[in-house]
Amino acid sequence: MHRLHRGVIRPAQIILLGFIALIAAGTLLLMLPFATRSGEHTSILDALFTATSASCVTGLVMADTVSHWTVFGQVVILLLIQIGGMGVITIAIFFSMLSGKKIGLKQRWVMQESISAPHVGGILRQTAFILKTAALLELVGAALLSVRFIPRFGLWKGLWYSVFHSISAFCNAGFDLMGADMPFSSLIAFADDPLIVLTICTLILSGGIGFLAWGDLRNHGLRFSRYSLQSKLVLAVSACLLSGGFAYFLFEFSQP
Repeated sequence: MHRLHRGVIRPAQIILLGFIALIAAGTLLLMLPFATRSGEHTSILDALFTATSASCVTGLVMADTVSHWTVFGQVVILLLIQIGGMGVITIAIFFSMLSGKKIGLKQRWVMQESISAPHVGGILRQTAFILKTAALLELVGAALLSVRFIPRFGLWKGLWYSVFHSISAFCNAGFDLMGADMPFSSLIAFADDPLIVLTICTLILSGGIGFLAWGDLRNHGLRFSRYSLQSKLVLAVSACLLSGGFAYFLFEFSQP
């Protein structure tokens, strides 16, 4: 086995550096005065925490998203969610493909590590499939959410809310814009709305199962035996957690 030359940056290091750069850029943008409704600078600690949470799609916040951040700040957060959720390298490769730049073996190797693909072959086709599928699901999710949000918030605000929550749900980010009346209220106001609840649930699930499971679903349909081991584990464990959690909460809420 050949030894790696000293000074060669491994894919894991490139991915880590990409996330650090993304978080740093997000922190600086969120610290700008016009990123907040008060027009004041957000402290570096709060901006760093928010940028990290958005990039790593944790959903933890220091301030209510809609009442603290302006539309500019919300756009920054949404971009951090989208790039962090899809992967920094995936987005970078996407723009390289759009520009017509040749993707070398090193870039393909990094891309393979980024999405945990089993091999380098066909990695660009797989990347295109991932991005197209993600865009389609997010657009469909936004269209369904807009059925409720536009009548409630108006055309432009309703569209923005639809796009924001669709991307946030698909990337499993946990950020929301529903805290205007009651900070940190999340989607409580829509708890009894099947369209909102089922759309958000579907987006969370479809984004959470991962890219390799998508590929197996595309290539093998419902023939579960042909899926990769990783896809089998992801789908089986997800089904167990969802069914078990649903049964528990159904029993819990049915108690007097």
